[in-house]
Amino acid sequence: MSSPAFFRRPRLLAGLLATAVVCSFSLTAQAIEPVGFKPIFNGKDLSGWEGDVSYWSVKDGVIIGQSTEENPCTKNTFLQWTDGKLDDFELKLEFRLSGTEQANSGIQFRSQVEPDGHVVGYQADMDRSGKWLGGLYDERGRGSLAVRGQSTVVNGPKDMEKTSKGDGDKLAEKINLDGWNEYHIIARGNQLTLKINGETMCTVTDEDEANRDLDGVLALQLHSGPPMTIEFRNIQLRRLPLEGRKKVVFVAGSKSHGYFSHEHNAGCLLLAEKLSQTDLAVQTAVYLNGWPTDVTAFDNADTVVCYCDGGGRHFLNPHLQEFDHVMARGTGLVCIHYAVETVPGKEGDHFLKWLGGYFEPNWSVNPHWTADFKSLPKHPITRGVKPFSINDEWYYHMRFVDGMEGVTPILSAMPPRETLNRKDGPHSNNPHVREAVLVRKEEQHVGWAYERDNNGRAFGFTGGHWHVNWQHDDFRKVVLNAIAWTAHAEVPKNGLQSPTPTEEEMKSNQDYPQPNNWKFAPPKTEVKQTATEKPAAQLVAKKKSLNLSTAAR
Repeated sequence: MSSPAFFRRPRLLAGLLATAVVCSFSLTAQAIEPVGFKPIFNGKDLSGWEGDVSYWSVKDGVIIGQSTEENPCTKNTFLQWTDGKLDDFELKLEFRLSGTEQANSGIQFRSQVEPDGHVVGYQADMDRSGKWLGGLYDERGRGSLAVRGQSTVVNGPKDMEKTSKGDGDKLAEKINLDGWNEYHIIARGNQLTLKINGETMCTVTDEDEANRDLDGVLALQLHSGPPMTIEFRNIQLRRLPLEGRKKVVFVAGSKSHGYFSHEHNAGCLLLAEKLSQTDLAVQTAVYLNGWPTDVTAFDNADTVVCYCDGGGRHFLNPHLQEFDHVMARGTGLVCIHYAVETVPGKEGDHFLKWLGGYFEPNWSVNPHWTADFKSLPKHPITRGVKPFSINDEWYYHMRFVDGMEGVTPILSAMPPRETLNRKDGPHSNNPHVREAVLVRKEEQHVGWAYERDNNGRAFGFTGGHWHVNWQHDDFRKVVLNAIAWTAHAEVPKNGLQSPTPTEEEMKSNQDYPQPNNWKFAPPKTEVKQTATEKPAAQLVAKKKSLNLSTAAR
């Protein structure tokens, strides 16, 4: 079961994401059509939700938050949706609030969780008195942003331009205080709209960059006070395409090989953080430990990054049809290291369609060696990247699409003979790879770009066994550039610049404890003498002569 994590910039910088670097997006990118509403409450139990079960329960398809004389609520308590987080979205749910006029509740969205567990930020308000119902409140923040019937432009915590959008009392007549009502929340960038029973209650344009939030958690509130009951049912979420920034979804596999190798969680978290530290206008979401339980995880993704165990254990294998719909929308795909491997058959055929190539057992091999990338093609992914050499478990002799149609090699090197010293086996050696390397002397492609017929883009990268290699600036930049390229963002002339991770950053979020005798050793940083760049067009022209993917299977 996957757990989500989001990397956020400080509020000031997060606010800038909605408007900064809009010109960086590729004009050839296809607009992503919004996917429909999906239920995020199963109607049976609190799977995917977390809160104090002394107050929260499920009965007859309804989430119930309840305080009583015997079990009073002395401070606000929250039920948080834990399968994912929110950025741009529409949420629809039905609610019913019972109790005295002091009964109060709300729906927290794009909110943050403080150390004491209090959920703070935007709240779609509700109360039995009807005073706050339909208004937008900033919990533990700027207070009331708009009441029912108002339209507000928020310039700062005490600078709000409020105008009438309707008669609050007449809007209240549309609400059944004693029965079920539908709340509809729309958050698109800094534009927020609250509706109840189809009627717009208030709108807010949040220009307060230092205090607004463009992403965060969803939670339901049970307010402190006299006994009350709040009920929710039919909770549905629809993610919206982001405007002015790209959405990158990382999916990290579960723990694997050992300390500082195949560190899928730590690797994804580090790459997401470094991506957010570049000048790219980007929103990142990281789902940890396997396939997301969030049914909306990919619905507004511009690209998906997979870093996980592969072969028969690849988390995409049981979800081919589901993920094929994601790829059919033109969403990008990046597969790192073991994530490029699956099994032949329908799985391999899907990888060829999505990624342009994959590690095929008994065809590809997985030795450890120092790849020497003496020259690089002229391509957005290589912008700002210098030729380099580095030791890794560089898989090679990939199974590519026939004729390498749509494939552009990005990282290519000649493996040394020693990489084929092992006996024949599914991953170690085979006659096909010996013929290619030892007889035909063909450079092997360990990083490649792929352009699909539907304008979708992909990148396969066979490095990433050693976690420490992410500290190498060119190694890391190739992957960050590729993520941006697959998301149809324009890669800057000098590539995406990110600060070199510190030793402490590299050691954070590891799946295994640090061994007692382990010492940190940085990756090799030797840069080979710069050679003349090979235009991508020349590489494409040579593809047929390489004859890597058309041999008989």
